[in-house]
Amino acid sequence: MGSSALPMLAVLLGALAGGGVFLLVIAIRGLPPRAAPRGPSRLERAIKDVVSVRGGVAIIVGILVLLLTRWVVAGVGMALLAFSWRSLSGAASERRSMARLEGLATWTESLRDTIAGAVGLEQAIPSSIRVADDSIREPLMRLVDRLHTRMPMHTALRRFAEDLDDPSADMIIAALIINSRLRGPGLRDLLGALADSVREEMDMRRKVNATRRATRRSVQIVIGVSVLMALILAVLDRGFLAPYDSVFGQFVLAIIVALYGVGIVWLRRLARFDQPQRLLGVAAAAPSAAAPSASTVPSAPAAEPETVTAWRGGAA
Repeated sequence: MGSSALPMLAVLLGALAGGGVFLLVIAIRGLPPRAAPRGPSRLERAIKDVVSVRGGVAIIVGILVLLLTRWVVAGVGMALLAFSWRSLSGAASERRSMARLEGLATWTESLRDTIAGAVGLEQAIPSSIRVADDSIREPLMRLVDRLHTRMPMHTALRRFAEDLDDPSADMIIAALIINSRLRGPGLRDLLGALADSVREEMDMRRKVNATRRATRRSVQIVIGVSVLMALILAVLDRGFLAPYDSVFGQFVLAIIVALYGVGIVWLRRLARFDQPQRLLGVAAAAPSAAAPSASTVPSAPAAEPETVTAWRGGAA
């Protein structure tokens, strides 16, 4: 074994020892319980992305870079960069979020107009599927299926909120849950006000995205120029980057690629909108789930919350 491979061997042995200690601690302390996942797991989504067109392009790019530079780290790094290039700036996820907000606003307005025709909530929700956007169509169809199986309206709506998992949707669904329990007037005006609130949030986020677009483009340009310069030097001036041909050089290159990756992930998190806490989240549902059912333990009717009393008074 050459002397150049000794540092790399020592690093690998240290990593194996650290991994063994970490697994021992996990085996002794255990892992916290996880909530039941809604939808496909991360592994299933990752496998689906790898076998997609994006995954195929990333593999081809990695192989080409490996053949040009003969560096394993460069090939793997370029494959990962090509695979995550679309989500590098966070614009794709933000477009999906904006599409969902648009779909929620349109669906709320459709529900308001349907209820205005003296139609009950049980009939208005199935009718709203025809104008629902693709971003909320699947959760909405599951809601209608639950209503067709005679599930109580408030329970089906709470499941609908869990499927959407959106703070803006929680405000709308909370109004529907209150109306399904109290059957008070004024739901049409309340839905109109909530739809206007969602559209105001969309306008605000569009303005923020407009200011972030230049920063996202600058990040992509800096990364593209840095990677292109490194590849040109590796192909045209091989002697300048000859130290990276050794095993220790590949280890140093792996550290550089990891630093680039950490910087990209950090910039990606800076571009993400901080979602407020959900109104109908798991924490809100826990007390009701732990409490005994009304059919087994009789109790006196609870006083109305102040917000409900104010809403009913304003509607009257």
